[in-house]
Amino acid sequence: MRLGKVVKSNSHCDYLVEVDDSFGVAYPPQPEDYGFGSFVKFEDLDGRHWAVGIIYNSQLFNPMFLNMGPRLSSEPDPLFTPDLIQETRTLLGIVLIGTLVAQGEQRYGQHGIPRLVVPVNTPVARMTAVEIHQFHLNEKQQPQFCYYSLLLRYGGSFATHLTQQVLDDLANRQLFQGSEQRALEMLCKELSWRNTMGAMR
Repeated sequence: MRLGKVVKSNSHCDYLVEVDDSFGVAYPPQPEDYGFGSFVKFEDLDGRHWAVGIIYNSQLFNPMFLNMGPRLSSEPDPLFTPDLIQETRTLLGIVLIGTLVAQGEQRYGQHGIPRLVVPVNTPVARMTAVEIHQFHLNEKQQPQFCYYSLLLRYGGSFATHLTQQVLDDLANRQLFQGSEQRALEMLCKELSWRNTMGAMR
């Protein structure tokens, strides 16, 4: 599902995405589609893949906030104000954590900071469960989770909570098996304990 498009970047791996609204598309995404910690992909309409990212922040932009100009005493008449539209916007902060590589019919993830700069207006879509699974496999189709440090460093002020939510989500999806799954669950418990102890200090 398409969520929106790139409008700005704060750094090489920190992007701002404007969420589509009802004025731009027939079926805009719902708030449940772009929640905190969701996996997204940056891909052009022709299928070119740029990067994989995780939503780490959101902003509501309302130009009417603190507007001290004169206001109408009643609702505007649509017959006389046909061009009056709502200029509110929802913006998403997304940290890039790697790319999806296609090798024949096989796809796998490359974790780390992508080398290419994602262009403005590049469409952003939520990843499917299959794509999330493929991203967490390496070239040998072995499980991998190598963007842990990226989330902690570039995930903003919610970095530890973001990392814990992503870990919990991956553990619940059962993407890993055996010792890898147990290691992931232990990492979840350790990070949860750190967040709890940090909040108590």
